[in-house]
Amino acid sequence: MTETMHTFENGVDLAAALSAAVASKLAAAIADKGMASLAVSGGSTPKAFFRALSSAPIDWEKVTITLVDERFVPEDNPRSNHLLVKENLLKGPAASARFIPLYQKVETAEEAADIVTNKVSAASLPFDVVVLGMGTDGHTASFFPGGDTLEKALDKATPAGVMAIHAEGAGEARLTFTFSSLENAGLLVLHIEGEAKKDVLNKALSGDDEAEMPIRAVLTRASSPVEIYWAP
Repeated sequence: MTETMHTFENGVDLAAALSAAVASKLAAAIADKGMASLAVSGGSTPKAFFRALSSAPIDWEKVTITLVDERFVPEDNPRSNHLLVKENLLKGPAASARFIPLYQKVETAEEAADIVTNKVSAASLPFDVVVLGMGTDGHTASFFPGGDTLEKALDKATPAGVMAIHAEGAGEARLTFTFSSLENAGLLVLHIEGEAKKDVLNKALSGDDEAEMPIRAVLTRASSPVEIYWAP
C-alpha cells in the first residue's frame, strides 16, 4: 500500500481541491456504470468540503451517499453524523442524491447494523469514493482503540457491511462499515487538518500496532492507495 500527501495552505484550499477530486471520481463512475457511491465521515473537519462538494455539477440523482460510521442516535441529535451531512452536503444540487442512513429506529446498534448491511448492496460496493477522518487517539471510522469488536471489524476476512462497536472512547454505541468495506474504494481519502492531527499521523506511520492506533490498518493494509489531504 502507498500513501500520497496533499498539503494545502488552509482548509478552504483543501476543501476546493478535495471536492474537485471527489466530484471527478463520481462523474467518471457515473459515465462508466451509470451510478456512483460515496461514503463520508462526520466531525467538524469535513464541513467546508461538504459545502464545496454539494454544488458540484454532476448527476447527483445517480449518486448514493452513506456514512463511514455513525453514532447510535436519531437524526435530530446534535451528535448525529446524518444531521451534519444533511445540513452541509445534502443541499443544492446534491440534495437529489440518494442517502442511506446507518441509524435505524430499533432497540440496539446490532439490530441496526443488520438492517443497514442488507441495504448496502444498493450502494454499489465497492465504494467509488471513501473519505475517512482520524481522531487524536488514532481511530478512523468507528475503529476505536479498545472497541469490543475492533479485531473483527479490522479483519479483511470479515464480510463487507456494517457492524456495531462499543468503546469507552466512543461515547455512544457506534455503527461502522467494516475495513473490508472501505479499503478497496476507487478513491480512498484520509482528510485531516491541524498540526495535532499531523503529529498523530506521523506516529501512526512510525508504528504497526493496529489495536493502539486503528488508522494503521488503513495506512498499511488497504488495497487502494491512500490519498492524504492535510492543511494546518
